[in-house]
Amino acid sequence: MFSALTKLSLVSRIMIAIILGGLVAYFFPNVAPYVSFLGDLFIKALKSVAPILVFVLVMASIANFRVGEGARDLKPILGLYAIGMLLAALSAVIASIVFPSTLFLSINPEMQLQPPGSVSEVLRNLFLSFITNPVTALHEANFIGILAWAAGLGVALRHGSDTTKKVITDLSDAVSSIIRIVISLAPLGIFGLVIATFAEAGLDTLENYAHLIVVLVATMLFVALVINPLLVALVMRKNPYPLVFKCLKESGITAFFTRSSAANIPINLDLAKRLGVSETTASVSIPLGATINMAGAAVTITVLTLAAVNTLHIDVDLITMLVLSVVAVITACGASGVAGGSLLLIPIACGLFGISSDIAMQVVAIGMVISVLQDSTETALNSSTDVLFTAAVDLSRK
Repeated sequence: MFSALTKLSLVSRIMIAIILGGLVAYFFPNVAPYVSFLGDLFIKALKSVAPILVFVLVMASIANFRVGEGARDLKPILGLYAIGMLLAALSAVIASIVFPSTLFLSINPEMQLQPPGSVSEVLRNLFLSFITNPVTALHEANFIGILAWAAGLGVALRHGSDTTKKVITDLSDAVSSIIRIVISLAPLGIFGLVIATFAEAGLDTLENYAHLIVVLVATMLFVALVINPLLVALVMRKNPYPLVFKCLKESGITAFFTRSSAANIPINLDLAKRLGVSETTASVSIPLGATINMAGAAVTITVLTLAAVNTLHIDVDLITMLVLSVVAVITACGASGVAGGSLLLIPIACGLFGISSDIAMQVVAIGMVISVLQDSTETALNSSTDVLFTAAVDLSRK
């Protein structure tokens, strides 16, 4: 049985863990104290690897970033990537305001939450976090400081030797391997979390999860079927939906099941070729988009962060939400290539509101529970948008 389970996909194992956890919590509620530690271990593991993952991954990505001679031709495509992600994040903000979500979080009564009182305080905390000592930032899981130091070192190391860049890349790959191991153990952690949550909060938790999934998926569909077509129509000056539906059908569906933008690159390159897109442009913009064009990740980070904010009864004004949208876009560009990679960047956005790493990692764990649909839909949006925007810009020139 164990051998058969290991051969199943991560999604299948997570679904089994959720079902088994719910059944155990319903029929054997007294078991909860004995297996809930599995969820605690999983959250602890996420908390331990996330800071170093963000630091190394962002630093390596910037240090090894190369656009090539066709950078001028890529500018409109990169512009669409940036605008698309920002509009996706803003759509998530609006969806979270109209359909607010709440989470079931385990909060220590002695923990003193210090939410920001105004947007000026948010910006003040943001800038102060930027200049934190890097060792202190890693130790305290200050993700804003980690992101700032990773970006700064990445820019500086762009002028380093090829050997140095190779070492950084190998280190990034090594840390990514560790996080893959942690995520592969997600079914055990989710099993413990589901039992503990259902035993304490009852089946009302299912309603919260269902509401959260609906908000996430509906927002991503809105981006795919409304926001993206509007941007493409502005570029091509004609009906965008034939191209939009073709990209969703041939790229989005495949990405939905593979759950990997990187694995979907060959599919997108082949589709771009059949659409008549310049091979020179597509060979750069599509792999680049698989790395930095993460509209779905921006939606996920924004919705889950605002769900945590709503749960903790933190008052947020409109300007602060706009700041959150920008932060979500920037962090989404650094989303890890592993399944659920965008979830590990949620603590960066939570840091804007003074939410501790302990609580932020609980939000990440909840994201893992709903990742059966969230991650697949997110990847479908991300990957199909890569080829959609590339084709829109290149075909409009012709």
